[in-house]
Amino acid sequence: MSKKAGRRSLKAATRLVTAGRDPDSNYGFVNPPVYHASTVLYPTAADQVAHRARYQYGRRGTPTSEALENALTELEGEGCAGTVLVPSGLAAISTALLSVLKAGDHLLVTDSAYRPTRTFCDGVLKRMGVETTYYDPLIGADVGRLFKANTRAVFVEAPGSQTFEMQDVPAIAKAAHDKDAVVLMDNTWATPLYFRAFEKGVDLSIQAGTKYIGGHSDIMFGTVSANPATFPALKETFNTMGLCAGPDDIYLALRGLRTMGVRLARHYESGLHIARWLTKRPEVLRVLHPALEDNPGHAIWKRDFSGASGLFSIVFKPTPERAVHAFMDALALFGMGFSWGGFESLVITFDCAEYRTATKWSPGGPTLRFHIGLEDVGDLIADLEGGFAAMAAAHY
Repeated sequence: MSKKAGRRSLKAATRLVTAGRDPDSNYGFVNPPVYHASTVLYPTAADQVAHRARYQYGRRGTPTSEALENALTELEGEGCAGTVLVPSGLAAISTALLSVLKAGDHLLVTDSAYRPTRTFCDGVLKRMGVETTYYDPLIGADVGRLFKANTRAVFVEAPGSQTFEMQDVPAIAKAAHDKDAVVLMDNTWATPLYFRAFEKGVDLSIQAGTKYIGGHSDIMFGTVSANPATFPALKETFNTMGLCAGPDDIYLALRGLRTMGVRLARHYESGLHIARWLTKRPEVLRVLHPALEDNPGHAIWKRDFSGASGLFSIVFKPTPERAVHAFMDALALFGMGFSWGGFESLVITFDCAEYRTATKWSPGGPTLRFHIGLEDVGDLIADLEGGFAAMAAAHY
């Protein structure tokens, strides 16, 4: 969008459509073109010696990547200084952590974090000489009691990956800032549309753009946005590590961003509808969805979030594994696959017991994680009913 005046007053839906666009610079075409680039030519020797050019090398940025960086920075809102684009959500997590940590530092990470986050902390960071302590995601302001003299950062994820505990991010952020530590957040579940990370005290906001930004299950992509205090180190780490997302994935992410608002609203509505339906099933012990009124984290969700995504989990009442497998195998509309955030519905089994360390995961029965896609909810419920019928038959 070429006319900049009055952008601060624009609502999120309008920002999604207009941010990062400048048709005046692209011969009137609505979308910025895809630049496949490595070498950038300088007009004169003096320009080359002085690095006097808007773009210097393909890895350091192109008009395509700049358009998406600008759009995401604007979407994050007040307090965001800039965004970097990386090849995956895990790359976003690792890049963000490396930008704020050094050998000898101590890191606090929620026990409910995405498992590859733990693998990175227990592997690469440990080899670097960074100590990681996992904490109860429900600890809130008491996280301050876990700080050491060398604690540099706190990593939060709300709600928790797979188990959906709701963290009190503002309270954790205040405790961290009181100790001169920074707060990093995996905000993939809610996105900046439903959780305003920087307004809640987060310093670096991370998303797996593979999920809702892309929205079509066909890209690998991640983003890290940072406030003015942390963005210079983030940008330096990003450049020094030679990271860059592919131009086609950037273009698809930029295209996906334009429809993310309407897609996410549908995921939210359909996901909550099916979550409520599942609470009434006799086979289900609990539904782990923070937007449900009886969920332990509902009060925090209602206070801090303006919506929910299509991702949640359920706990079955005790039942044999063959019955769980029969339920899943009978589903026709729910694919069994990792990732989420695309247009299609998904389901996977999971068990956190083997790697949770600060808390004990003992849900009381087998667990499944669902992603509710854009299909008709009536069709999805009919499919689930077929799964439950197969489950019942497997008991005999």
